[in-house]
Amino acid sequence: MPKVLISGRGGCGKSTIVSLLARKLKNNGNRILVVDCDESNFGLNKILGIEKPKKTLMNNLGGKLAVRDKLLEIVQKDENHLNIFDVMSLDDLSNDYVTWDDNLGFLEIGKIEHSMEGCACPMGALSRDFLNHLTINENEWILVDTEAGIEHFGRGVLEGADFIIAIVDPSEDAILLANKAYKLSFENNKNFGVILNKIDDNLEEILKSKLDSNIAILGIINYSSDIAMLNLQGNSVESVSIGVLDDIITCIN
Repeated sequence: MPKVLISGRGGCGKSTIVSLLARKLKNNGNRILVVDCDESNFGLNKILGIEKPKKTLMNNLGGKLAVRDKLLEIVQKDENHLNIFDVMSLDDLSNDYVTWDDNLGFLEIGKIEHSMEGCACPMGALSRDFLNHLTINENEWILVDTEAGIEHFGRGVLEGADFIIAIVDPSEDAILLANKAYKLSFENNKNFGVILNKIDDNLEEILKSKLDSNIAILGIINYSSDIAMLNLQGNSVESVSIGVLDDIITCIN
């Protein structure tokens, strides 16, 4: 089963679609871990409908300074990347930094907690190392919610992923990002596709015409005022049913 990295511009619907896919996969009898790699997003657990873990993964390892010190050691030794974890499975993950709702798990890599604390590079390095060492079995999925833009490509977070999805909403910026993400994924021999989100009949063909012709469109999700209201109220989307999700899952798997 795949590790799937979800990317896109801010506000395109990454967290919502991660949550919809996670709930659908769970209902289909799979075991899923949602990994929150966005250091600036604080509400994914609410959309997902699950409690926050006791700690972020970074805080469980001693905090940002501890991980930063590890990175400095790597630079001094002229090594390529962080190597904190051993090979591990979902069963090896501690309840200190993962919460579970039956077969749905949730983990946060790390968050910006204080002003002037510095860049988010330690979170990116930790995400990369964690995903590279996490193994999954039959009927297990990893869904990775990333920060806005493509910085996670530069940080190498995609290295441990099997499939990259870009969420494209009706904006020129989303199209430009998706086309760039496709090229970066191709460079790394990663499977890639897009989900068109918040779409109506007038927009679908325009978006398709602007995307690179080699990009696979995995599915189309129409704009939903019900989902918008759930997000505004800080409620979970677990009750939402969208038929195209099964087709998207089939394309990825």
